[in-house]
Amino acid sequence: MTWSNAKNKELQERARKVIPRGMYGHESTILLPDEYPQFFSRARGARLWDVDGNEYIDFMCAYGPNLMGYGFEPVEAAAAAQQALGDAMTGPSEAIVVLAETLVGMVDHAGWAMFCKNGTDATTMAIVAARAQTRRRKILAATGAYHGAAPWCTPRPAGTLPEDRAHVVYYQYNDADSLEAAFKAHEGDVAGVIATPFLHETFKDEALPERAFATAARELCDRHGALLILDEVRAGFRLARGSSWSDLGVRPDLSAWGKCIANGHPISALLGSDTARKGAEAIFVTGSFWFAATPMAAAIETLRHIREGDYLERTVAAGRRLREGLQQQAAAHGFTLRQTGPAQMPQILFEDDPDLRLGYAWVTEAMKRGVYLHPYHNMFLSRAHGLDDIAIALAATDDAFAAVKKRRDVLAPHPIVAQMLAPH
Repeated sequence: MTWSNAKNKELQERARKVIPRGMYGHESTILLPDEYPQFFSRARGARLWDVDGNEYIDFMCAYGPNLMGYGFEPVEAAAAAQQALGDAMTGPSEAIVVLAETLVGMVDHAGWAMFCKNGTDATTMAIVAARAQTRRRKILAATGAYHGAAPWCTPRPAGTLPEDRAHVVYYQYNDADSLEAAFKAHEGDVAGVIATPFLHETFKDEALPERAFATAARELCDRHGALLILDEVRAGFRLARGSSWSDLGVRPDLSAWGKCIANGHPISALLGSDTARKGAEAIFVTGSFWFAATPMAAAIETLRHIREGDYLERTVAAGRRLREGLQQQAAAHGFTLRQTGPAQMPQILFEDDPDLRLGYAWVTEAMKRGVYLHPYHNMFLSRAHGLDDIAIALAATDDAFAAVKKRRDVLAPHPIVAQMLAPH
C-alpha cells in the first residue's frame, strides 16, 4: 500500500474551523513534520493505523498510556465487566478501595491513595496537599521539568498570571547545591520539592538521577520540614514495579501517577505516606468522573499484570535491541546518534543537528515506511513490542537513514522549531 495522507489533511482543514488552531496541547502537530498524521482510526498491540489506512509500529504508545499493548484483552475484559455494572455512579464502587489497597501494597512509601483523571490533576493535588500539610508556600521545581498543564506549571504560560507561579522556585536537576541554595533563600517557607524520576525534557537529552542528588533531596526535605514529591506520571511502572527511586534508597512523601496505570483507561493517582496524610485530609479536590469505576477496574487488572507478568523485562530487551540496531545503522550511514534515558523510554537525537533538520527528516522517512517515531519527545515501548517488531522497525529505519544521507545537503529545518532552538 502506498503511503497517503489525503484524509488526514481533509480532517485537519475541518478541525481548524471548529477547534482553535485545529488541535491543542501535546496532540497538536504544529511542531511535528508537516506530513505527520494528526488523526488515527484504530490501534492494537504495538500497531497504529491512521485515518488514511497507513499502518505503523508505534513507538509513542499514546504518549505513554499504552504499557501492555493497545487493546490488551485481560484489561479490556475487566473494564467491560465493570462497565456493564456501572461506571460513573452517584458514589464510587468497591473498586476504589481495592485499587487503593493494591497501590499501597505495591509502592513502598504509600500509606494511602486518591484518584483523579490526568497527570496534571495528580501533580497539582500533590503541591496543594504539601502546602496544606506544612502551611507553607514555596514549591521547588527543576528548571525545564514538565509537571503538567495547570497555570502553576504549564510550559506555555499564555493566559496565566505571574501570581500563578509566584511561589514556584527553580533549581537545577541533579544539582544538590542549587537545591540547597533554594531552601536557604526561602528558609521556613518551603512546602515541598517536586522532581521527576529522571530528567525528560523535550528537545534535549534525558538524564538519569544521580544517587547523591536524590539522597540530598530527601535529606534537605527532612531537615527543613518539607515534603518530597516524586512526579511518576510519565515514568511510573515503566522503570520499576514500584517507586522509581526505590533502587536509590529514597522514599518520597507524595507521588503522582498516571498514563499507564490502567493501560489507556483514564485515571491518575496521588499516593502518599502516612506522615503526609494530614494534608491530604485537609484539601478539597474532586471531579465528576474521578470516581468512575470502569478505569479503576482496568487499573486493578493492569497492576496485576505489572506485578505478575514480564512486561518490564520485555520492554527493556526490546528497547535495548532497538538502541543497538539504530546505533549500528547510524554509524554505517555516517551519522552519530545521541540515545539517552532508559532503553524503554528512549530519547533519540542526532549529533551536529542544532536545528533538528536531520532528526526531522529521518523520522519522516521512517514514518512513511511504517514506523512512528518522535523527533523531539521521549518515546515509549510496550509489552507488545516484540523482537520481531523491532526487526521490522530497524529495516525501515535503515532505509530512512539511507534516504536522509542522499539529500542531507538540501534539508531545510522546521521553521517554528528552528526559531525556538536558535541561540538567543
